[in-house]
Amino acid sequence: MQYCKRTKDQLAARVAQDIPDGAYVNLGIGMPTAVANHIRDGREVILHSENGVLGMGPAPPAGQEDYDLINAGKQPVTLLAGGAYFHHADSFAMMRGGHLDICVLGAFQVSATGDLANWSTGEAGDIPAVGGAMDLALGARQTWVMMDLLTRQGQSKVVARCSYPLTAIACVKRVYTDLATLECTAQGLRLVDTVEGLSLAELQDLVDLPIAAP
Repeated sequence: MQYCKRTKDQLAARVAQDIPDGAYVNLGIGMPTAVANHIRDGREVILHSENGVLGMGPAPPAGQEDYDLINAGKQPVTLLAGGAYFHHADSFAMMRGGHLDICVLGAFQVSATGDLANWSTGEAGDIPAVGGAMDLALGARQTWVMMDLLTRQGQSKVVARCSYPLTAIACVKRVYTDLATLECTAQGLRLVDTVEGLSLAELQDLVDLPIAAP
């Protein structure tokens, strides 16, 4: 198979491309934070972080970090004109109250029908990392996942049924990966796009699940 995976920055740019102007968007810890660096100038996308930041911009240039202004992953961020920071409780009220259009989260597994597992692998000694994932997955109008398609062992993270503890059921609408973009529906997976050189048949072999054509 002759294809190139999306880099982390290319994947973040692919997610940013689909965010509509005027959207209020939470970026989860980990890979999703890079999306902030790919919102093009002139677009109005209001980025939220669960620790109480609204109106985040891209990461600051090296040497200009302000560690009093961080996202939920403790990474320094910038604040755009009109941005604000506020109490954690107010931030969760936004999340739970349906005030976010989209949340972009990482995941360990996503099922074909949109179940999400992203807080624990269930292994002994594993440190649970719920954070605000459950609140976001159910509170946002749309939940998108951003992750590598395969584990280091080559197993698909998109599965028929999640084997890890669930975060929420049937909440994920889109899965953005290094090899393809997929939609989760009640009927199963639908292809949005793949990287150049990767066919639908090859993708289905990797995922080991049926995928409807775009």
